[in-house]
Amino acid sequence: MSKLCSLTDAIQTYVHDGDLLYAAGFTHMIPFAAAHEIIRQGIKDLTVARATPDLIYDMLTAAGCVRKVIFSYMGNPGVGSLRIMRKALEEGRLEWEEYSHFGMISRLQAGATGLPFMPMNQTAATSLENANPKIKRIADPYTGREVIVVPPLNPDVAIVHVQRADIHGNAQIWGIVGEQKEAAFAAKHVILTAEEIVDEEIIRSDPNRTIIPSIIVDAVCHEPFAAHPSYTQGYYDRDNQFYMKWDEISESEELVKAWLDEWVYAVRDRDEYWQKLGRETHSRLSVAPRNSSPINYGDY
Repeated sequence: MSKLCSLTDAIQTYVHDGDLLYAAGFTHMIPFAAAHEIIRQGIKDLTVARATPDLIYDMLTAAGCVRKVIFSYMGNPGVGSLRIMRKALEEGRLEWEEYSHFGMISRLQAGATGLPFMPMNQTAATSLENANPKIKRIADPYTGREVIVVPPLNPDVAIVHVQRADIHGNAQIWGIVGEQKEAAFAAKHVILTAEEIVDEEIIRSDPNRTIIPSIIVDAVCHEPFAAHPSYTQGYYDRDNQFYMKWDEISESEELVKAWLDEWVYAVRDRDEYWQKLGRETHSRLSVAPRNSSPINYGDY
Protein backbone atom coordinates (compact mmCIF):
# COMPACT_ATOMS: atom_id res chain seq x y z
CA MET A 1 0.00 0.00 0.00
CA SER A 2 1.34 3.40 -0.95
CA LYS A 3 2.31 5.73 1.90
CA LEU A 4 3.04 8.62 -0.43
CA CYS A 5 1.54 11.92 0.72
CA SER A 6 2.35 15.61 0.89
CA LEU A 7 4.63 16.89 3.62
CA THR A 8 1.82 19.19 4.73
CA ASP A 9 -0.47 16.21 5.32
CA ALA A 10 2.26 14.14 6.99
CA ILE A 11 3.08 16.86 9.53
CA GLN A 12 -0.59 17.59 10.16
CA THR A 13 -1.30 13.90 10.79
CA TYR A 14 1.71 12.83 12.84
CA VAL A 15 3.15 15.90 14.61
CA HIS A 16 1.10 17.47 17.40
CA ASP A 17 1.49 20.05 20.14
CA GLY A 18 3.54 18.66 23.00
CA ASP A 19 5.14 15.81 21.02
CA LEU A 20 8.70 14.55 21.41
CA LEU A 21 10.26 15.08 17.98
CA TYR A 22 13.52 13.67 16.62
CA ALA A 23 14.77 15.28 13.39
CA ALA A 24 17.52 12.89 12.33
CA GLY A 25 20.59 13.29 10.14
CA PHE A 26 24.21 13.81 11.14
CA THR A 27 25.94 16.61 9.19
CA HIS A 28 23.96 15.93 6.02
CA MET A 29 20.33 15.18 5.16
CA ILE A 30 18.95 17.30 8.01
CA PRO A 31 15.17 17.59 7.36
CA PHE A 32 14.81 21.38 7.21
CA ALA A 33 11.75 21.27 4.93
CA ALA A 34 9.82 19.36 7.60
CA ALA A 35 10.87 21.86 10.27
CA HIS A 36 9.65 24.73 8.11
CA GLU A 37 6.31 22.98 7.67
CA ILE A 38 6.04 22.52 11.44
CA ILE A 39 6.60 26.26 11.82
CA ARG A 40 3.99 27.07 9.16
CA GLN A 41 1.44 24.88 10.93
CA GLY A 42 2.09 26.63 14.26
CA ILE A 43 2.83 23.48 16.26
CA LYS A 44 3.87 24.33 19.83
CA ASP A 45 5.36 22.94 23.06
CA LEU A 46 7.59 20.42 21.32
CA THR A 47 10.36 18.53 23.04
CA VAL A 48 13.02 18.31 20.36
CA ALA A 49 15.80 15.72 20.58
CA ARG A 50 18.88 15.53 18.40
CA ALA A 51 22.56 14.66 18.69
CA THR A 52 23.46 18.08 17.25
CA PRO A 53 20.58 20.60 17.29
CA ASP A 54 22.06 22.54 14.33
CA LEU A 55 20.19 25.43 12.73
CA ILE A 56 17.04 23.32 12.39
CA TYR A 57 16.23 23.58 16.11
CA ASP A 58 17.41 27.19 16.31
CA MET A 59 14.74 28.01 13.71
CA LEU A 60 12.06 25.99 15.52
CA THR A 61 12.94 27.74 18.78
CA ALA A 62 12.84 31.16 17.11
CA ALA A 63 9.34 30.39 15.83
CA GLY A 64 8.10 29.50 19.32
CA CYS A 65 7.66 25.78 18.63
CA VAL A 66 10.00 24.40 21.31
CA ARG A 67 9.53 23.86 25.04
CA LYS A 68 12.46 21.52 25.78
CA VAL A 69 15.61 20.29 24.03
CA ILE A 70 17.39 16.94 24.56
CA PHE A 71 20.80 17.11 22.94
CA SER A 72 24.52 16.47 22.77
CA TYR A 73 26.69 19.36 21.56
CA MET A 74 24.90 22.55 20.59
CA GLY A 75 26.31 24.90 18.00
CA ASN A 76 26.29 26.31 14.49
CA PRO A 77 28.81 23.86 13.00
CA GLY A 78 32.05 25.53 12.04
CA VAL A 79 30.71 28.98 12.92
CA GLY A 80 29.83 29.38 16.61
CA SER A 81 26.88 29.28 18.98
CA LEU A 82 23.26 28.66 18.21
CA ARG A 83 22.41 32.12 19.44
CA ILE A 84 18.65 31.69 19.73
CA MET A 85 18.69 28.42 21.67
CA ARG A 86 21.58 29.55 23.86
CA LYS A 87 19.76 32.75 24.81
CA ALA A 88 16.57 30.82 25.56
CA LEU A 89 18.53 28.39 27.76
CA GLU A 90 20.37 31.16 29.60
CA GLU A 91 17.12 33.04 30.25
CA GLY A 92 15.38 29.89 31.53
CA ARG A 93 12.79 29.85 28.75
CA LEU A 94 13.89 26.44 27.46
CA GLU A 95 14.10 23.20 29.43
CA TRP A 96 17.03 20.94 28.59
CA GLU A 97 18.76 17.58 29.02
CA GLU A 98 22.35 17.16 27.86
CA TYR A 99 24.22 13.96 27.02
CA SER A 100 27.40 13.00 25.22
CA HIS A 101 27.06 12.02 21.56
CA PHE A 102 27.38 8.37 22.51
CA GLY A 103 24.88 8.89 25.30
CA MET A 104 22.28 10.18 22.85
CA ILE A 105 22.87 7.29 20.45
CA SER A 106 22.73 4.83 23.34
CA ARG A 107 19.36 6.25 24.37
CA LEU A 108 18.07 5.71 20.84
CA GLN A 109 19.48 2.17 20.78
CA ALA A 110 17.68 1.37 24.04
CA GLY A 111 14.47 2.83 22.64
CA ALA A 112 14.82 0.97 19.35
CA THR A 113 15.39 -2.41 21.03
CA GLY A 114 12.85 -2.05 23.83
CA LEU A 115 15.44 -2.11 26.60
CA PRO A 116 14.92 -0.31 29.95
CA PHE A 117 18.36 1.29 29.72
CA MET A 118 21.64 1.08 27.81
CA PRO A 119 25.00 0.62 29.57
CA MET A 120 28.06 2.65 28.60
CA ASN A 121 31.67 2.70 29.66
CA GLN A 122 32.58 5.51 32.02
CA THR A 123 33.66 8.72 30.34
CA ALA A 124 35.61 11.78 31.41
CA ALA A 125 32.39 13.82 31.26
CA THR A 126 31.51 13.42 34.93
CA SER A 127 30.09 16.95 34.94
CA LEU A 128 27.27 15.70 32.70
CA GLU A 129 26.32 13.22 35.41
CA ASN A 130 26.14 16.07 37.92
CA ALA A 131 23.96 18.16 35.58
CA ASN A 132 21.68 15.36 34.40
CA PRO A 133 20.12 13.03 37.01
CA LYS A 134 18.96 10.67 34.25
CA ILE A 135 22.57 9.59 33.73
CA LYS A 136 23.17 6.97 36.41
CA ARG A 137 25.75 4.41 37.51
CA ILE A 138 25.11 0.77 38.30
CA ALA A 139 27.31 -2.23 39.00
CA ASP A 140 28.08 -4.60 36.16
CA PRO A 141 26.52 -7.88 37.42
CA TYR A 142 29.44 -9.87 36.00
CA THR A 143 32.44 -7.90 37.20
CA GLY A 144 31.08 -5.47 39.78
CA ARG A 145 32.62 -2.58 37.86
CA GLU A 146 30.57 0.61 37.70
CA VAL A 147 29.06 1.44 34.31
CA ILE A 148 27.06 4.43 33.08
CA VAL A 149 23.44 3.80 32.10
CA VAL A 150 21.02 6.03 30.18
CA PRO A 151 17.26 5.61 29.71
CA PRO A 152 15.56 4.77 26.39
CA LEU A 153 14.50 7.55 24.06
CA ASN A 154 11.23 6.89 22.21
CA PRO A 155 10.19 9.91 20.13
CA ASP A 156 6.54 10.37 19.24
CA VAL A 157 7.74 11.02 15.71
CA ALA A 158 11.06 10.79 13.89
CA ILE A 159 11.59 12.70 10.65
CA VAL A 160 14.29 11.30 8.39
CA HIS A 161 15.49 12.66 5.05
CA VAL A 162 16.84 10.07 2.59
CA GLN A 163 18.27 9.96 -0.89
CA ARG A 164 15.62 7.65 -2.26
CA ALA A 165 12.63 5.60 -1.18
CA ASP A 166 9.82 3.64 -2.77
CA ILE A 167 6.16 4.47 -2.18
CA HIS A 168 5.96 1.88 0.62
CA GLY A 169 8.71 3.51 2.69
CA ASN A 170 11.74 1.32 2.00
CA ALA A 171 14.45 3.96 2.19
CA GLN A 172 18.10 4.06 1.18
CA ILE A 173 20.91 6.23 2.53
CA TRP A 174 24.56 6.51 1.51
CA GLY A 175 27.42 8.79 2.47
CA ILE A 176 27.51 9.62 6.17
CA VAL A 177 25.08 7.37 8.00
CA GLY A 178 24.22 8.89 11.35
CA GLU A 179 21.48 7.94 13.78
CA GLN A 180 18.66 7.73 11.22
CA LYS A 181 18.09 4.00 11.64
CA GLU A 182 18.10 4.09 15.44
CA ALA A 183 15.79 7.13 15.56
CA ALA A 184 13.34 5.53 13.14
CA PHE A 185 13.18 2.22 15.02
CA ALA A 186 12.83 3.99 18.37
CA ALA A 187 9.98 6.29 17.28
CA LYS A 188 6.25 5.66 17.42
CA HIS A 189 5.78 7.26 14.00
CA VAL A 190 8.21 7.87 11.11
CA ILE A 191 7.96 10.49 8.37
CA LEU A 192 10.34 10.15 5.43
CA THR A 193 11.25 12.97 3.09
CA ALA A 194 13.08 11.79 -0.01
CA GLU A 195 15.03 13.37 -2.83
CA GLU A 196 13.65 10.71 -5.17
CA ILE A 197 10.76 8.26 -5.20
CA VAL A 198 11.87 5.20 -7.16
CA ASP A 199 10.39 1.88 -8.20
CA GLU A 200 10.51 -0.96 -5.72
CA GLU A 201 12.77 -2.86 -8.14
CA ILE A 202 15.48 -0.20 -7.75
CA ILE A 203 15.40 -0.57 -3.97
CA ARG A 204 15.51 -4.36 -4.26
CA SER A 205 18.45 -4.19 -6.65
CA ASP A 206 20.69 -2.77 -3.91
CA PRO A 207 19.29 -4.12 -0.61
CA ASN A 208 22.32 -3.40 1.57
CA ARG A 209 21.71 0.32 1.12
CA THR A 210 18.19 0.06 2.59
CA ILE A 211 18.57 1.53 6.07
CA ILE A 212 14.89 1.99 6.93
CA PRO A 213 12.28 -0.65 6.03
CA SER A 214 8.69 0.08 5.12
CA ILE A 215 7.28 -1.74 8.17
CA ILE A 216 8.18 1.16 10.48
CA VAL A 217 7.30 4.05 8.12
CA ASP A 218 4.02 5.98 8.29
CA ALA A 219 4.45 8.60 5.56
CA VAL A 220 6.64 9.08 2.50
CA CYS A 221 7.01 12.59 1.08
CA HIS A 222 8.73 13.46 -2.19
CA GLU A 223 10.72 16.55 -1.19
CA PRO A 224 13.73 17.34 -3.37
CA PHE A 225 16.21 19.72 -1.72
CA ALA A 226 14.53 19.17 1.65
CA ALA A 227 17.85 19.22 3.50
CA HIS A 228 19.03 22.70 2.50
CA PRO A 229 21.04 24.42 3.98
CA SER A 230 22.64 21.09 4.94
CA TYR A 231 23.47 18.74 2.09
CA THR A 232 22.41 15.47 0.56
CA GLN A 233 25.29 13.32 -0.67
CA GLY A 234 25.22 13.09 -4.47
CA TYR A 235 22.47 15.70 -4.92
CA TYR A 236 23.70 19.11 -3.64
CA ASP A 237 26.40 20.55 -1.42
CA ARG A 238 26.25 22.11 2.01
CA ASP A 239 25.40 25.81 1.91
CA ASN A 240 28.22 27.09 4.09
CA GLN A 241 27.38 30.67 3.16
CA PHE A 242 23.96 30.26 4.71
CA TYR A 243 25.37 28.83 7.95
CA MET A 244 27.56 31.93 8.28
CA LYS A 245 24.68 34.21 7.31
CA TRP A 246 22.42 32.63 9.95
CA ASP A 247 24.98 33.57 12.61
CA GLU A 248 24.47 37.22 11.62
CA ILE A 249 20.68 36.94 11.28
CA SER A 250 20.29 35.26 14.65
CA GLU A 251 21.93 38.20 16.44
CA SER A 252 18.72 40.20 15.95
CA GLU A 253 15.14 39.22 16.80
CA GLU A 254 13.94 41.57 14.07
CA LEU A 255 16.16 39.93 11.44
CA VAL A 256 15.06 36.45 12.54
CA LYS A 257 11.41 37.43 12.30
CA ALA A 258 11.98 38.95 8.86
CA TRP A 259 13.76 35.80 7.68
CA LEU A 260 10.98 33.51 8.94
CA ASP A 261 8.36 35.75 7.33
CA GLU A 262 10.14 35.69 3.97
CA TRP A 263 11.53 32.13 3.80
CA VAL A 264 9.02 30.07 5.79
CA TYR A 265 5.63 31.74 6.19
CA ALA A 266 5.60 33.38 2.75
CA VAL A 267 6.44 30.23 0.78
CA ARG A 268 4.00 27.39 0.24
CA ASP A 269 6.40 24.49 0.14
CA ARG A 270 9.97 23.36 -0.46
CA ASP A 271 9.70 23.68 -4.23
CA GLU A 272 8.82 27.36 -3.94
CA TYR A 273 11.60 27.81 -1.37
CA TRP A 274 14.17 26.20 -3.67
CA GLN A 275 13.10 28.29 -6.66
CA LYS A 276 13.29 31.42 -4.51
CA LEU A 277 16.94 30.64 -3.68
CA GLY A 278 17.70 31.29 -7.35
CA ARG A 279 20.00 30.00 -10.06
CA GLU A 280 23.22 31.31 -8.53
CA THR A 281 22.65 29.28 -5.37
CA HIS A 282 21.55 26.25 -7.37
CA SER A 283 24.75 26.43 -9.40
CA ARG A 284 26.94 27.01 -6.35
CA LEU A 285 25.53 23.96 -4.58
CA SER A 286 25.51 21.61 -7.56
CA VAL A 287 27.76 18.55 -7.37
CA ALA A 288 29.47 16.60 -10.12
CA PRO A 289 28.63 12.88 -10.45
CA ARG A 290 30.93 10.45 -8.69
CA ASN A 291 29.45 7.00 -9.18
CA SER A 292 30.44 3.99 -7.11
CA SER A 293 31.58 0.79 -8.79
CA PRO A 294 28.74 -1.59 -9.66
CA ILE A 295 28.19 -4.68 -7.50
CA ASN A 296 27.23 -8.09 -8.85
CA TYR A 297 24.79 -9.78 -6.45
CA GLY A 298 24.68 -12.87 -8.64
CA ASP A 299 21.73 -14.96 -9.76
CA TYR A 300 19.13 -16.13 -7.27
